[in-house]
Amino acid sequence: MQLHYGLAPDALLEIPDIRDSLQFLQRGIEREALRITPQGRLATTLHPEQKLGATLTHPHITTDYAEALLEFITPVARSVQETLAQLRDLHRTTVQALGDELLWPLSMPCYVNELTDIRIAQYGRSHIGQMKQVYRLGLTHRYGAMMQTIAGVHYNFSVPEAFWSALAEANGEVDSIEYRSARYFALIRNFKRLAWVIPYFFGASPLLCQSFLKHAQASLPLEKFQGGWAGLPYATSLRMSDLGYTNREQADLGITYDSLEEYVKGLRRAVFTPSAQFSELGVKVGAEWKQLNSNILQIENEFYSPIRPKQIARSGETPSQALERGGVAYIEVRALDINPWSPEGITEEQIRFLDMFLLHCLLEPSPELDSEAQTDTERLVNEVVLRGRQPDLMLTDSLGTLSVKERLETLFEALQSIAATLDGVRAEDAYQRTLNDLQKAIADPEETYSGKLFALIQEAVKEGYHPGMRWAKEYRDYFLKTPLEVYSWQDFEQWRRASLERKSEIEQRTAGTFDDFLTDYFEQAKIKKMRTE
Repeated sequence: MQLHYGLAPDALLEIPDIRDSLQFLQRGIEREALRITPQGRLATTLHPEQKLGATLTHPHITTDYAEALLEFITPVARSVQETLAQLRDLHRTTVQALGDELLWPLSMPCYVNELTDIRIAQYGRSHIGQMKQVYRLGLTHRYGAMMQTIAGVHYNFSVPEAFWSALAEANGEVDSIEYRSARYFALIRNFKRLAWVIPYFFGASPLLCQSFLKHAQASLPLEKFQGGWAGLPYATSLRMSDLGYTNREQADLGITYDSLEEYVKGLRRAVFTPSAQFSELGVKVGAEWKQLNSNILQIENEFYSPIRPKQIARSGETPSQALERGGVAYIEVRALDINPWSPEGITEEQIRFLDMFLLHCLLEPSPELDSEAQTDTERLVNEVVLRGRQPDLMLTDSLGTLSVKERLETLFEALQSIAATLDGVRAEDAYQRTLNDLQKAIADPEETYSGKLFALIQEAVKEGYHPGMRWAKEYRDYFLKTPLEVYSWQDFEQWRRASLERKSEIEQRTAGTFDDFLTDYFEQAKIKKMRTE
């Protein structure tokens, strides 16, 4: 679909219906956190399912790749404060159930003694539970177990219905699923052009535990630092670097973001294209599953990107089938490290910046991204995650060669009107304050999260303490001592019981063999879904 960009972003923001709708932005957060022992090692215990509920079916508390890697999921909300309060409550009930275990407050994992300590997440005896576990086994065989212990924060974002109808009218378009999807893909293309901005400000993994290197083959020339740390002196986010989590065949797929149709076609092609590299692993050796299949991607979720278009999938649908049926409903930003200064891993300031940044990406014209331009965007991210704090760092792309400082100053000029508009509809100054506060990090890279964390770790080594452990204990005490803000203990008990019952029902209904289940799943995954209004 060819989009028409009639009015400039500043002019669009002056249209009352567009401006007023911005007070109803919709958000959700997914935060991952490793469980650790009081001694600072990876927990080898099972997820406390009887206390918290079943990870297969709980709506808000589950696990990611490893059994020790918790994931907290907030529902959609329109208030920044409500979203963060929901997230804190999820932490409160979890900490109550963990006994003396703690939540690790950094993205890169704590000390891992042996690879066998990393237990693959378990989801029960049902076919869908087995599939989730075998998928994770496949990730371990493909990329290594250590990669499955890295934690991040995902930010889900959408604009309200009223925004779309007003924007379409202003640009002489017809509001439809196709129109909204095309605009969301335009947002994604602009995000990819500017994706390096997120790790510059909010990257918080310039260093990692040397035990990581003992178990993972790092392709980066990491330096060793005192106190058992390793990293790079100007790095911002080693979590977002290659660090061995590379699938070169993914890069060669040419998955594009120029339209929903092209994106889905590329994603589906990846799931059904055999990989010579992964074929060597075997799929099922005797009775033991190694991976779901030997294709470039086992399933669509394996495709790595700092941002994804999303639609809520119905039972049996793949992510791409959900997009085909319903178009893009929201976008998921996957470029955030855990913020170690926040008990819940993300702050109000970060959310407000992301709101402005994503609206900027949505409102600005967004040309198509050819393969060369897409390679440029990935190169810029890689440069910033590895040396983003290097003084006078220059970045080169289609705009030419400009310093990080020049590029950020230009971006912030464009964000000023968005900040003023968002503050105006709420009669506050929070968004403008966020921009002002972040100006310090433009002027001085050591004021970024990674700069502050690097300095703090160096100081902690001299003083003989580990900041990760200090934060972990402090946040555990905080969550134990503070009351619930949004939910009740009855809510958590209801979710716990319902999730266990639902898991049991799914297991009781499971029939046939797992092999047949997988065959049927992938046959269904090939089917193109028709659009439904």
